[in-house]
Amino acid sequence: EDLFGARELFQESGDDAELREMAREEIKAIEPQMDDLEEQIKVLLLPKDPNDDRNIMLEIRAGTGGSEANIFAGDLLDVYRKYMTTLGWQVSTIDSSPGDDGGYKNVVLEVKGDSVYSRMKWEAGVHRVQRVPATESQGRVHTSTATVAIMPECDEVDVNIDPKDLEISTMRSGGAGGQNVNKVETAVDLLHKPTGIRIKCTQERSQLKNKDLAMKMLMSKLYDIENEKREMEERARRGSQVGSGGRSEKIRTYNWKDSRCSDHRLGQNYPLSQFLGGDIGPMHDEMIAMDQEEKLKELSQEQAAV
Repeated sequence: EDLFGARELFQESGDDAELREMAREEIKAIEPQMDDLEEQIKVLLLPKDPNDDRNIMLEIRAGTGGSEANIFAGDLLDVYRKYMTTLGWQVSTIDSSPGDDGGYKNVVLEVKGDSVYSRMKWEAGVHRVQRVPATESQGRVHTSTATVAIMPECDEVDVNIDPKDLEISTMRSGGAGGQNVNKVETAVDLLHKPTGIRIKCTQERSQLKNKDLAMKMLMSKLYDIENEKREMEERARRGSQVGSGGRSEKIRTYNWKDSRCSDHRLGQNYPLSQFLGGDIGPMHDEMIAMDQEEKLKELSQEQAAV
């Protein structure tokens, strides 16, 4: 409207040089804003990831590196907890297997909040750490890894599980938690025969609740497998540089000696202290911007081909 008014003023200014100049300056000021607005509209019209608004199951699994990998998995958990606290998300531990020297061999969280998957999906993949372990007496730098899986939470509508494909057994939980834990078979061991996925759930004090949690985790894992397959195909079709999104993809390296966190998808370095402090939002913003840029590029190529 402002641009239309300025152009009309320019046309109607006649021989009034001052009025023509004023209209010209106004047009020059408005046109870049129109370009920005056009780009924003294009971004809003881009196809949205259907899982972006979902809650998630987050799994951190220690990889190569023995005890040091377990400790690093624990470090990742601390970072994510700090980040989730700042965003006001609800976090609960679904399953965990502590490492012998600290950290975790494996830990699963349920995370609820506003558009959790849209941000946390950029954490999926292999995280690599290079540092001198506390147990290293010679001062040598070790390389260890941990794998992060981000699974959108789903329900029976998304995943159909045939009861005949399940093998469920119960056992005593063991460990701390009062007399009931050791005397009653509250823990659940669930096996999905077609995929070989096995889930042990001991968090709750009732067998029924543990069974529900195990089923919830299984559905998320099965949905994630299908989702990962779809995303890989889509990224391959687009020739995406953002990354495969697969859990075997190495996404970051954390170098203690140089106090550096390197994101391999972005080709950028960040201060290690920023990452350890839980300030990973800027990395997610960069990934979202890069993904949008690729989609816009694809959109313009499609339009040009028509």
